[in-house]
Amino acid sequence: MHSRTQDQVLSWWELEYRDFPWRRTRDPWAILVSEFMLQQTQAQRVIPKYETFLRCYPNVLSCSQSTSGAVIELWSGLGYNRRAINLHATAQQIVNRHDGTIPASIDELRSLPGVGEYTARAILSFAFEVDVAVVDVNVKRVLCRYAGEYLSNKESQNIADKNLPLNDGWRWNQAMIELGATICTSRKVNCTTCPLRKACAWSKNLEDSDPALNPKQSPRESKPFQGSDRQGRGRFIEKLRERNVVSKEIGIIMGWPEDPTRCKKVLKGLIDDGLVVEKNKGEFSLPK
Repeated sequence: MHSRTQDQVLSWWELEYRDFPWRRTRDPWAILVSEFMLQQTQAQRVIPKYETFLRCYPNVLSCSQSTSGAVIELWSGLGYNRRAINLHATAQQIVNRHDGTIPASIDELRSLPGVGEYTARAILSFAFEVDVAVVDVNVKRVLCRYAGEYLSNKESQNIADKNLPLNDGWRWNQAMIELGATICTSRKVNCTTCPLRKACAWSKNLEDSDPALNPKQSPRESKPFQGSDRQGRGRFIEKLRERNVVSKEIGIIMGWPEDPTRCKKVLKGLIDDGLVVEKNKGEFSLPK
């Protein structure tokens, strides 16, 4: 990618970026919280939860001294509650193993619960302004379409590494994520306003199949949320945010009063994930 193309992307970012609170800070704890919340949740939904969470837990120590149940309660509305468990466990690990200081190396960050390659790199870039390339699903999609061919995760990361502007990683990573989230989206593209359009291989052949789709994989059929195990899990956790639940209520709360086998399986999954505990025999609560 030529430096002129990079300049066009950065110029576009300066004019078009969305103003999110996590883009106004370099506080490692705040960035870590935002990255956990942004996993599988739209940014606009995250904003109020992020601000409320940081008011309750302004630093890693305050979160580590709380309970996992309290963190789950505060997670209401974000879904994928396992992230709350991982965030609480991460806070405790940072306090116990790193003296309360969020580490600034990929290997140490990767050792934290719920922190993968992307999240580790995002924390390094967005909190510490280390020049590392960040590749999420949005960036990978942009890179595949730009190259005109499907790229593996490793290939995408290698290309991102090579194209990272020196001493400007924070802006560049934010710009590439923004590009994939707002212009080069999974459902539609707006090539006329894209700063990469002149150099993008796919923009010249939009009739061709989307290079961002893996040709070796069949298109995934999206499973409906209505009636799913995930919906039952969510209903149960939401009720536990209000009060404890006894066994005879489980089927009604989950939505399958005539299917005790399914309820038992879903409940076991919640317990195994650390989201639910059996307080007394037949009485369930959030962990304390």
